Amino acid sequence: MNGHDHDILTKVLTAGLRTPVPPALTEEEQWHLEGLQLKRVDRPLIFVGTGSCGQIAGAGETLHAVNAYLQLPGIDAAVEETGCKGYCSMEPMLDIQLPGKARLSFGHVTAGDVPEILDAVLNRTVPENLLLGQYPQDGLENWARVPLVKDLRFFRLQQRHLMERCGMINPRKIEQTLATGGYSAFLKTIFTYRPAQVCDIIDAAGLLGRGGSAFPAGQKWKSAFNTAGNDKYLVCNADDADPGGAISRVLLESDPHLVIEGLAIAAYACGASRAFITISERCGQAINRMQEALLQAAGFGLWGNNIFGSGFDLLISLKITPGAFICGEETALISSLEGKRGMPRFRPPYPTQKGFLGNPTVVNNIETLANVPGIMKHGPAWFKSTGTATSPGTKLVSLYGRTMNTGLVEVPMGITYRDIIYSIGEGIRDQKQLKAIHLGGPMGAFTGISGLDTPLELDSSRDMAEGIGSGSMLVLDEDQCLVDVTRHFMDFLRDESCGKCIPCREGIRQMSLILGSITGKPGKEGAHETLERFKGAMQIEGLGAVIRSTSLCGLGRNAPNTVLSAMKLFREEIEEHIFDRHCKAGICIHLRTFIIDTEKCTGCSACAKKCPAAAIIGSPTQAHFIIASKCTGCGICFETCKFGAISML
Repeated sequence: MNGHDHDILTKVLTAGLRTPVPPALTEEEQWHLEGLQLKRVDRPLIFVGTGSCGQIAGAGETLHAVNAYLQLPGIDAAVEETGCKGYCSMEPMLDIQLPGKARLSFGHVTAGDVPEILDAVLNRTVPENLLLGQYPQDGLENWARVPLVKDLRFFRLQQRHLMERCGMINPRKIEQTLATGGYSAFLKTIFTYRPAQVCDIIDAAGLLGRGGSAFPAGQKWKSAFNTAGNDKYLVCNADDADPGGAISRVLLESDPHLVIEGLAIAAYACGASRAFITISERCGQAINRMQEALLQAAGFGLWGNNIFGSGFDLLISLKITPGAFICGEETALISSLEGKRGMPRFRPPYPTQKGFLGNPTVVNNIETLANVPGIMKHGPAWFKSTGTATSPGTKLVSLYGRTMNTGLVEVPMGITYRDIIYSIGEGIRDQKQLKAIHLGGPMGAFTGISGLDTPLELDSSRDMAEGIGSGSMLVLDEDQCLVDVTRHFMDFLRDESCGKCIPCREGIRQMSLILGSITGKPGKEGAHETLERFKGAMQIEGLGAVIRSTSLCGLGRNAPNTVLSAMKLFREEIEEHIFDRHCKAGICIHLRTFIIDTEKCTGCSACAKKCPAAAIIGSPTQAHFIIASKCTGCGICFETCKFGAISML
């Protein structure tokens, strides 16, 4: 950042503060500020989304092709890397903004598409191929006959407060964040309100924790603030431990300064002078983006000693964690920060009374903190104008599975699951039928078709089996097996249990073994194994109830949710696996049976050569046969046969 940018942004940041009274921006400075806000550009600007989802889809090659194009003679343009817009199923995404014109957006842009798109737009024509729409702005001319991005089905029902800057600015340039209002709420807070007043404002807004427990954030902060202690701490849990979760990753990669700002306000409110941000070592790009953001914010004086002369001191540390799922539980996370094994502690005392190193500690997840700047900037009434009376605001939802559109969406509380799946997600792929929704990650639960009109809400009086939890929404179609999904989640929780308490450690292990026996190969069972399988299946509901009522922490108490909800909603399918030893969806490979139609088999031997278990016999040019006792159900023969002679029962 050059000195001119720094001076302008300092004026913007300090506008409205008590002292010193900042001078107004000159016309030239205002023009320059609009350039930093990306409202005005003096040459074509190309944006490439390089978040993790974009990189996986090939955004690195797209960016390389853009840079190569810009080296051509006569091309005067610049490129900016942005984060993720949440529209992950449309990656790689590329935007273009010409001087005086609205920003255009394109999806599924591969390296080979770059020259054609840039040739057209730089010559002021809009190619229809891969076009998504345009972003209108005051003072900029719209493109004729080009739809608005906000009218796309994916965006139409969203209300993007937390994700407003995601994918729109370069997260590695703090000047773009500051120019678009970043950190203004933080400075307003520390110069206008006392810590207790900030707690009251957050409480009045009704902000509930977005980590799954839905505990009121303002009350948690008050508890820490009112607890005596020389040192107080704030911890931001920024780890997406849920398989399929993307909330932390997108926010960290696309708008890390929003997280820092929310954390700084929360630390001020609860009286903390030290804060930690914990990120899993798996999230390499998120770590890099946050490290850069922290250095830039410190260089601007936005954290450190005596911030902007306010007398408020805050030291922020980034902690890289192994990404253990159990550390989503706040006392286990605190133990990990102390250098101990991440294991839950008995409560009370609660962390707000005795947490990190025995001091009052507040633990919030990243989405909770990301809501704070907006509340402090616009007020509780603004926040409560969205959502429902008991669950105000918006919720970030990781939508994945079998919907047409997948990604991270920000929706108002109270929206129905039907609207998320069929409006934002545009329905089920390949014209299949919806079978079930799994909400809340591994500790969540299934909802059937009858629950489609359930409103999305958070409620601290309900457990995770009754709501969205931390925000994962897995959509399953008619071709998927609920038993297989349940077994996958139980295997995950078995591996992630800390093992401290017996009900969780042994109970989850037993549930995993029971589900494994249900999907195991029938031919290898003796009478004893069959009896054990029947007994286990009959006892699994009772076992789940015991685990829920006797486990120490939330992992154990919520671990049986998936199994119990599956037994309640899809008992017939589970009993089919238990008694008929059949998987209608054909997903459980050990329950699959393949046969060869001797009338269609040409004896080409291709299937026999590919079979890894040597389970297919036959002479060349003669019909072949499958030895059932040897067959592993892998399906390679089915995929290999070109004559349609092999079928699955």
